[in-house]
Amino acid sequence: MKNNLGFSKLEDLGTVARGKSKHRPRNDPSLYGGPYPFIQTGDVKHSNFYVTKYTQTYNEKGLAQSKLWEPGTLCITIAANIADTAILVFSACFPDSIIGFIPNEKRSDVRFVKYCLESYKFQIQGISQGTTQDNLSLEKLRSINFRVPDLPTQRKIAAILTAYDDLIEVNKRRIALLEKMAEELYREWFVRMRFPGHQDTRFVKGVPEDWEISRVDSLGKVVTGKTPSTVVPRYYGDKYPFIKTPDMHGNMFVSETNEKLSEDGLLSQRSQTIPKNSLCVSCIGTGGVVSITTTTSQTNQQINTVCLYREEDLEWGYYVICGLKESIWLFGSTGTTMTNLSKGKFSGLKFLSPTIELRNKFHEIVKPIFLEINQLASMNRNLTKTRDLLLPRLISGKLSVENLDIQFPPSMHKDASATAVETEAGG
Repeated sequence: MKNNLGFSKLEDLGTVARGKSKHRPRNDPSLYGGPYPFIQTGDVKHSNFYVTKYTQTYNEKGLAQSKLWEPGTLCITIAANIADTAILVFSACFPDSIIGFIPNEKRSDVRFVKYCLESYKFQIQGISQGTTQDNLSLEKLRSINFRVPDLPTQRKIAAILTAYDDLIEVNKRRIALLEKMAEELYREWFVRMRFPGHQDTRFVKGVPEDWEISRVDSLGKVVTGKTPSTVVPRYYGDKYPFIKTPDMHGNMFVSETNEKLSEDGLLSQRSQTIPKNSLCVSCIGTGGVVSITTTTSQTNQQINTVCLYREEDLEWGYYVICGLKESIWLFGSTGTTMTNLSKGKFSGLKFLSPTIELRNKFHEIVKPIFLEINQLASMNRNLTKTRDLLLPRLISGKLSVENLDIQFPPSMHKDASATAVETEAGG
């Protein structure tokens, strides 16, 4: 039995209007710095489901030339990033590059409308393509017919899909909390120098006398990536991650990549192969992004990788390399906005190295935290894949919501604060 579907336009389901930002120039500083959140296309793009963060605010002057939208408004980007969507959880202003949709509560569920737009995203982007810059007009968006079931079915579909998004969001909060705990411990021990036994340690010029100045290549073998020939199709497949900087952004652990290599691709450049638990560092372009490999991989030439000599140095080494970001920018400066740091210069970057005993102790405490971060990230990838498989089938009506029972493993329902307490106690 398929869902009871009909066709509707957005304005049949609620109020549709563009955001407002009348003042020119738009970046006039006199508009900003007040109490009113000002949402931009990038804020919508980087939201998971709800808009919870923003980078700028309007003052009274800014508000006077704009419009304040209420919580529950669906934000739809129509310029720069086309058809990204997120729901406001607070009152906010946004410019005319974002369309606001306010649902008619008798005809539509705003969560369903968001998922519906997601399922139509490629079609919407297709009609937005221009000669210079993609742009989706309000008229084009209003002209689209969407397959929309009755309101009770909308609510059921939304409930099923938001169950996935809610779990993904909970896991993201847990990951952020765990990352903060691990980083804070690193700073406490190795930056503030309040490590176990510091009271009985002799310091010379603020540094423990038995610590040393070390180079990056003392941590492990440094491997610069390389791209296999793109004219040989058999080099590419679905077996080994081929890591590029965009794959690393926002990911402590990188396992999902846009491109993968075949066995032939890996063997075509054996010396560029890096093992699990290596530290990938972007050194060209956006410098200083650091991620940990989760399996045998290769990278492109913009990344230098430290293949660790000691697995016990993984967690400490990760934070050491993260702390070298400014040095990577400084020594890789090309006079432009792009960083370009050679393997030799990267290998020679220096840092303060504590004793092996202290590094081992840090590893024992922080390793379980890193493992849980990786597990939660993996869980989120699986949740996202399942949700993305369900989404078009539910929206199209190919999959009925009647008697559809979604079950999640009990581990997915653990409370974030409980996890943090357990992890801290275990440490």
